[in-house]
Amino acid sequence: MASKSFDVVVIGAGPGGYVAAIRAAQLGLNVACVEREHLGGICLNWGCIPTKALLRSAEVYHQFERAKEFGLTADKFGFDLNAIVDRSRKVAAQMNGGIKGLFKKNKVTSIMGEATITGKGKVSVKTDKGTEELTAPSIIVATGARARELPGLEADGDLVWTYRHALKPSRMPKKLLVIGSGAIGIEFASFYNTLGADTTVVEVMDRVLPVEDKDISDFAKKQFKKQGMTIWEKAMVKQLDRTPGKGVVAHIEKGGKIEKHEYDTVISAVGIVGNTEGLGLEALGVQIDRTHVITDEYCRTGIEGVYAIGDIAGAPWLAHKASHEGVMVAELIAGQKVHPIKPGSIAGCTYCHPQVASVGMTEEKAKEAGYKIKVGKFPFIGNGKAVAMGEAEGMVKTIFDEKTGELLGAHMVGAEVTEMIQGYVISRQLETTEEDLMETVFPHPTMSEMMHESVLAAYGRALHI
Repeated sequence: MASKSFDVVVIGAGPGGYVAAIRAAQLGLNVACVEREHLGGICLNWGCIPTKALLRSAEVYHQFERAKEFGLTADKFGFDLNAIVDRSRKVAAQMNGGIKGLFKKNKVTSIMGEATITGKGKVSVKTDKGTEELTAPSIIVATGARARELPGLEADGDLVWTYRHALKPSRMPKKLLVIGSGAIGIEFASFYNTLGADTTVVEVMDRVLPVEDKDISDFAKKQFKKQGMTIWEKAMVKQLDRTPGKGVVAHIEKGGKIEKHEYDTVISAVGIVGNTEGLGLEALGVQIDRTHVITDEYCRTGIEGVYAIGDIAGAPWLAHKASHEGVMVAELIAGQKVHPIKPGSIAGCTYCHPQVASVGMTEEKAKEAGYKIKVGKFPFIGNGKAVAMGEAEGMVKTIFDEKTGELLGAHMVGAEVTEMIQGYVISRQLETTEEDLMETVFPHPTMSEMMHESVLAAYGRALHI
């Protein structure tokens, strides 16, 4: 069979791969994108997008519960879990169809199948019609990652779920155990807890949301507990005894003691592993460390013409990081001048209730790095818009280098902070100082005014606390 020739072959059509393919095509390159499952990858089909749809349903339900507080009457309300899930799948399907349209518009050749790099510039794709041979001087590996499974805690789809099972649940959990309190774990805990599940979260680190600033984690934990969640920190699930049709007995170790607790459902959210298998990477000489491909700051693997982007290329495991890497690599291949991505300027967002968002260094990390710092904090209760919205629980925290005024980090917890964080992301990208931020006029009444006040607070100038 004659091989098909391209300028670029992208393996994987998640938020890294499909964006890389579109950008490369925009730059005049002949591009093929190979995907084995769904256009849009995990993020669009089984992650970022459908989870936000679920969480939006939970948020609306929560507002019904608060109706009286707003002078409204909503006596007979409830939820239909199947309808909630159906809406989330329709949202994902709509976005999936959107990518098909973008590929067509940009003349990207889309191939559904399993890809293997068989040699320099050669990709073999197993499709349902046979095998296709592709050639291209540049290959972008964007195969993403999947849920990590720990021995003895493996998902079975019945009693023990991964994020995929939790997105299409076979039932509404009554007593739920969530293992892991990173973004995935805490978002599902928040969703099911809001709908009435008796929810316990077990975290092996010393606090929930362990990558966040300690003040933010502590604040979020108080809110989770107020909502009825049980939080176990510095704890580990050692064993799960499963009784089909009945439930699970979890052996939880904390402080050297093991306690047994019964649950009808367990969600395991203990991290991810890169999808490196079957790609032919090792044979090419590509270096892999703990399931992730080693790259330089331009996503080059060290093997000429082979790049790796997104989750497979390591932390931070974020869709927007993958997309930006995709654009950077496409432009690099096209001969344009590019700037490497600064991981410290990539925001992290968690859509639990309350939301959490951050960019840059935590207070602890800034001190460890040797900075002498100024820290500002401002509570939601001091903001008129937040109080009017009935969302007075939250805080904004900013960290500055005392010497230069550089914004080292910004951290938020509360309503809509995942939308507000971008203001600080732009500030870091433009290398603004505290003076620039103080001189910026923020519109009133908005939640964003708290960002201004937090900066002012770092220098003893806050007006509303």
